Amino acid sequence: MRNTLSRSVRRRLCLVATCAVGFVVAGVSAPDTRGGDWPQWRGVNRDAHASDFKAPKEWPKELTQKWKVTVGDGVATPALVGDKLFVFTRQDGAEVTRCLDASSNKEVWKDKYDVNFKGGPDAGYPGPRSSPAVADGKVVTFGVNGTLSCLNADTGEKVWRIETKAFPRFHTSSSPVIVDKLVIVLTGSESNGGITAYDLANGDVKWKWTEEGASYSSPVLMTVDGTKMVVAETNKSVVGLSLQDGKPLWKTEYAIPGRGYNASTPMVEGEMVIFSGSGRGTRAYKIEKSGDSFTPKEAWSSKDTSAMYNSPVFKKGFVYGLTSSDSLFCVNAENGETVWTHAIPGRRGYGNIVDAGSVLLALTPASNLLVFLPNEKEYKEVASYKVTDNQVYAYPIVTGNRIYIKDKDSVILWAVE
Repeated sequence: MRNTLSRSVRRRLCLVATCAVGFVVAGVSAPDTRGGDWPQWRGVNRDAHASDFKAPKEWPKELTQKWKVTVGDGVATPALVGDKLFVFTRQDGAEVTRCLDASSNKEVWKDKYDVNFKGGPDAGYPGPRSSPAVADGKVVTFGVNGTLSCLNADTGEKVWRIETKAFPRFHTSSSPVIVDKLVIVLTGSESNGGITAYDLANGDVKWKWTEEGASYSSPVLMTVDGTKMVVAETNKSVVGLSLQDGKPLWKTEYAIPGRGYNASTPMVEGEMVIFSGSGRGTRAYKIEKSGDSFTPKEAWSSKDTSAMYNSPVFKKGFVYGLTSSDSLFCVNAENGETVWTHAIPGRRGYGNIVDAGSVLLALTPASNLLVFLPNEKEYKEVASYKVTDNQVYAYPIVTGNRIYIKDKDSVILWAVE
């Protein structure tokens, strides 16, 4: 196990460093994807790694606010590509996609369509939860009622729009991924849903897998022995589907206990898939190929650390995440051993962690940005900042010395100076 994981990690680091394979960066070829971009859910490689954040030698007492702009309700993380920031929100009864100048917050273009939101237990959060995906000159958004839209990234002109017409109990939260000219997303409800691949050019369905219902998790990408696949948590399992035609390649059961949820995004490290869920701890599986078949073999399982809404990050052989009981944790990715936990003020396990190079950043709904070291022995906090007076559920986008924060109704640009 130890040697296998080490080889897989070296392979991943090599791919990221060279950007030699377009599949690794979610369908955007290497020359078109700048190091500082955050073009989709959890960044360039959907792993919450910020490639070019410049952490200071000494962190300031306060961050410097450059601008703040009201954009509407929603908890979706914006997408950043070059000098454009794409923000997806709800305002005046409509779902709105805005393109802002990332430096000045000046609006470049806006697209909107009316949405009738009928909330139940989630009535206080009518705005979008799914993050935009940007690739090949297109912006794809996925609304709370399952409206899937494709816009021209330069002009905002609608390329196509589809009503998928169904969504889970707490509305759509799965963020789309764009790869090989396909838009892939979890569609439908828990009882009648699945995973669908649409043609990026025209919205035609290329393939659809409907053996299980949708969840609140987002799909990720994986390659095993040259086979490209989509990995996703459904309402019952973690599955691997062929990217080419959607055929099932492997599956491991991951049924939801009681009133829990499958909302955490799986991590992919080489041939390893690491995932977590409410009340079920964190698990790691190696995907092995034999002939034409793929088999998920459990490498380890830890009952100590259950991430319900948080999607952990992998860094230098360790997994860092946030449990459903509001504790940051560090787990050894070789054997699943919990190295440390640290309780923080939060709200039932909501929060997001970003690997920012020499430090990790954790943003909680209490609007605290925690800066701590990637330490395999104990929690070591470097700094803590109050970044807004509003609730925050989106990821912080970090690049250069800039940190973009999307709170309940605004976007704020902070600088580390």
